Amino acid sequence: MTTFYIKHITKYSYSNTVIDGATLIRLHPINDDNQQVTSHFITVTNNSLVETYNDFYGNKIGTFLITEPHDELSIISEVEVNTTSRLFPEDNYDVITQWEEIKLRKYDANIIDFLKPTPFTGSEEILNLIQSKSLNQKTPYKAALELCEYVYTTFKYIQGVTNVDTTLNEVWDLKAGVCQDFTNVLLQMVRMCGIPARYVSGYICTTNDITRGEGATHAWIEAYIPFYGWLGIDPTNNAIANENHVRLAVGRSYEDCSPVKGVFKRKVESDLFVKVEISTTKHKENIEIPPNTFTGSNSNNSYQRNLERIQQQQQQQQ
Repeated sequence: MTTFYIKHITKYSYSNTVIDGATLIRLHPINDDNQQVTSHFITVTNNSLVETYNDFYGNKIGTFLITEPHDELSIISEVEVNTTSRLFPEDNYDVITQWEEIKLRKYDANIIDFLKPTPFTGSEEILNLIQSKSLNQKTPYKAALELCEYVYTTFKYIQGVTNVDTTLNEVWDLKAGVCQDFTNVLLQMVRMCGIPARYVSGYICTTNDITRGEGATHAWIEAYIPFYGWLGIDPTNNAIANENHVRLAVGRSYEDCSPVKGVFKRKVESDLFVKVEISTTKHKENIEIPPNTFTGSNSNNSYQRNLERIQQQQQQQQ
């Protein structure tokens, strides 16, 4: 068993005061056989009351309101969680039996939402890849791992070239991004192969073998493996999710799992500060939260500008 101490800070700084802010958070880690939350404290601007409920996928959702005028919003989540190692699939059923099991269960309530891929420009290329690798003649477990390795080796891990609004088409053309982008691509590929797959948000404690995703929320997929269940697969690190992966939420896509989303009244711009600190020892080290010195930095993040930068870097390397 491994114990993690996680501090997750989210802060929005606004260019002017806003009112009637309504926020939804998915910052409550999942509780199950492999992951048990020992303690969890959430602190919000103005000490707002956080009310909770469970959504359709079993995620614990928090909501709160701030009606008073405010020019910043901070959310601090502090978690102590125990994780245990997961048993990997034995994969000892024959190929035909496993694919037939998926067909038999495709209308099950906990699977049907995770089968349909999203139409996009790379669909034909992915179908050709699936056919060239004869993935439908391999077990779903082996097929999912091969697709994971393909994403890991084909896409470059580059921070800052995408954001939460970057589309699947843009990521496919760019062939670069971060954990959310790698996850979105693998999610699409696994579903197109006929394997149910769902999006997972959470945290990761990096090791010598797992090196990407530290300092912010992480993302990976869970693929449904017949006669086993949901298996976490991390394309950013080309690894099976293990005791170093702490899950926050699962869903059809990022929209079902986004850690923080909200609305407010008044038209303003905003800056976002996010910091995640994960440790295996308990300590009270403070993360410095910046004051509201709004700079409008978000407006400088453009997909087209980032694409041009990547193209320039590629030209320089030639």
